[in-house]
Amino acid sequence: MASPTVDADEQRLAELGYKQELRRKWSGFSNFAISFSIISILAGCFTTFGQAWMNGGPVAISWGWPLISIFILIIGFCMSELVSAYPTAGGIYWWAAKMGKPIHGWFTGWLNLIGLIAVTASVDYGCATFLSLVLDAYTSWDSGNLYLTFLLFVVILVLHAAINIFGHNVIDVLQNVSVWWHVFGAAAVVLILVIVPEKHQSLQFVFTERFNHSGYSDGLYWFLVLPFGFLLTQYTITGFDACAHVSEETKGASTAAAKGLWQSIFYSAIGGWILLLSFLFAATDVDAITEAAGFSGAIFETSLSSGFFKAVILISTIGQFFCGMSCVTSMSRMTYAFSRDRAVPGWQLWSKVDRNGTPVNAILGATAAGLVLTLPALYKSPTGAPTAFYAVVSVAVIGLYLAFLIPIYLRLRMGDRFVPGPWTLGSKYKVLGWIAVIEIAVISVYFVLPLSPAAIPGNKDFSWLNVNYAPLAILLVIGGAALWWTLSAKHWFKGPIRTIDEAIAEDTAASVD
Repeated sequence: MASPTVDADEQRLAELGYKQELRRKWSGFSNFAISFSIISILAGCFTTFGQAWMNGGPVAISWGWPLISIFILIIGFCMSELVSAYPTAGGIYWWAAKMGKPIHGWFTGWLNLIGLIAVTASVDYGCATFLSLVLDAYTSWDSGNLYLTFLLFVVILVLHAAINIFGHNVIDVLQNVSVWWHVFGAAAVVLILVIVPEKHQSLQFVFTERFNHSGYSDGLYWFLVLPFGFLLTQYTITGFDACAHVSEETKGASTAAAKGLWQSIFYSAIGGWILLLSFLFAATDVDAITEAAGFSGAIFETSLSSGFFKAVILISTIGQFFCGMSCVTSMSRMTYAFSRDRAVPGWQLWSKVDRNGTPVNAILGATAAGLVLTLPALYKSPTGAPTAFYAVVSVAVIGLYLAFLIPIYLRLRMGDRFVPGPWTLGSKYKVLGWIAVIEIAVISVYFVLPLSPAAIPGNKDFSWLNVNYAPLAILLVIGGAALWWTLSAKHWFKGPIRTIDEAIAEDTAASVD
């Protein structure tokens, strides 16, 4: 016989219109763990460090990280209130459709889906890059070969899909293990960078030094270059909507998912700042790091012995592998939920679950989409910077945060008509909501801009390999969704489709009472 907590969860899900199909066996800690793993300071801090180093320098990290983290935490508070009220696997787009109209849910869903696909792709490609360094350190592997790195990326994607399909009995346990790997792994890296290097940078360097290696003039430093550096923080601390996507599998979801969401941001922000400061203090060979386009691996290679260098890279690689595994879980649940409401072509296929309650087809389809999105990474930018990787990162940030913006704005518009769950912001929702909306609007503009002058047509150094294709990918998704909506979907997409009728929902509620 199910416990009262589980019965209450099923009752709430029935009230929202869905029968319990996914297995509800995740604890509150497991719910927190998946978002903490997707944020993954062992992934984003390592893979996108160069974006901040080249665009702003140390101040973009030492001051930029805590500043942007505060804004992201405010966004997280707004979303925690929403997941408490509506704990469904559809998450973000379900909220938009519930508080607005079907068109709001439609566009939110597509933005959220492309964002999750891009997050998964970027994390697994970053993992492949670091795994390539590990293999290079121990074997004769050529870490500079883009084709070999892409091959590793494909292998990692396949492994993550397999774990999510066949590891249904242990996936929540692996999420918990991932948390402790990130905690102790990050602590180990910090200790290594504090103790092992013979010399460190000064406080003045870490907190006041400014770089501009973007190619733009120094006159644009504060208004363009430095904000580009904030992509490090904005990308690393994202994907926390996973708490919502696995809420149908979480016990006590109305409270557990809400707490898991904001707490994953808070603890990642603190841990990430400490980790990044240790990077900066160990970054003594500035020229070598800059020559490597700010790649974090250059810090470890120039400041550590071979053994400690290998240890740091290995710790990060394993953390990134855990992160990618969690990304596939979140991405597949969103694909399943959006397909359940018939919004994805071939929805009959993607909305199926196997006898273990696992959306196998959604896992395979979304993973394949991530592979296609990352194909430009096979080509190297003439500037030496991983432009294609940063473009995928930008797609992830813009797609996800625009998807967050829509329901947060709709909640503001509802005002007192909104019926909160047990976790609520009270009257503070107004000021926090508007701060969140404005911050998302600003960063969405910045991250579609050319990351260097060489990406602007007409510039003497212009090359298509330098172009930030994030706006093209986002416009393709939004344009395609808009065209499909106008020609067809507006006639049949009515938002979330109930999979349980109201009479059964009332019976479920009565049985709990």
